[in-house]
Amino acid sequence: MENINNNVEIQSLPRLGEKAPNFVAPTTHGTIRLDDYKGSWLILFSHPADFTPVCTTEFVAFAEIYPDLQKRNVELLGLSIDSVFSHIAWVRNIEEKLKVKIPFPIIADLNKDVASAYGMINPAESSTEASRCVFVIDPEGIVRAMIYYPMSTGRNMDEIIRLIDSLQTVDTHKVATPANWRPGEAVIVPPPKTQEDAEARVQQGYECTDWYLCKRQI
Repeated sequence: MENINNNVEIQSLPRLGEKAPNFVAPTTHGTIRLDDYKGSWLILFSHPADFTPVCTTEFVAFAEIYPDLQKRNVELLGLSIDSVFSHIAWVRNIEEKLKVKIPFPIIADLNKDVASAYGMINPAESSTEASRCVFVIDPEGIVRAMIYYPMSTGRNMDEIIRLIDSLQTVDTHKVATPANWRPGEAVIVPPPKTQEDAEARVQQGYECTDWYLCKRQI
């Protein structure tokens, strides 16, 4: 059926398990390409606007977890539909007023090129500002996770760290992680694919609730 609302801007959304949209963009650290992060994990996140209260608290929080992310081979890259000059002034203001240095770059996306490629603009919220989006991109440039928050709600940094820990554990050990999982807790063994495998589970020393739900320590 033809869309009769010609004012609606349709954005494509990246898909989990597919290549992240490539970009070349000006930032507070100079021109940056997505390919610059090949070989490391990347958290690309957007915020509505510079010099706004919730965004300021988030940038302070992101700066605080940045050392922990780097230990996990994860880089941070922010974005909003503001100029480089606005970003620089805001970063300097945060350092002056809150005594926190922002160590990661921020994309100046005045033309909305990156925001549109990643589906960061939700017109029902705002057609001129990006929503609070988080994209986790792995070292091969694959989108592994996406989280969207409304403009009124600041992000939870503990959950972002937990998500990274889960993704890296899954890749290393070929397992899954249960609800509320934290490093050091038991992980979920992939479910059996045959009846023979299901019957063999009892002999493998897993902690099984039933044939389809077994956990083990790593």
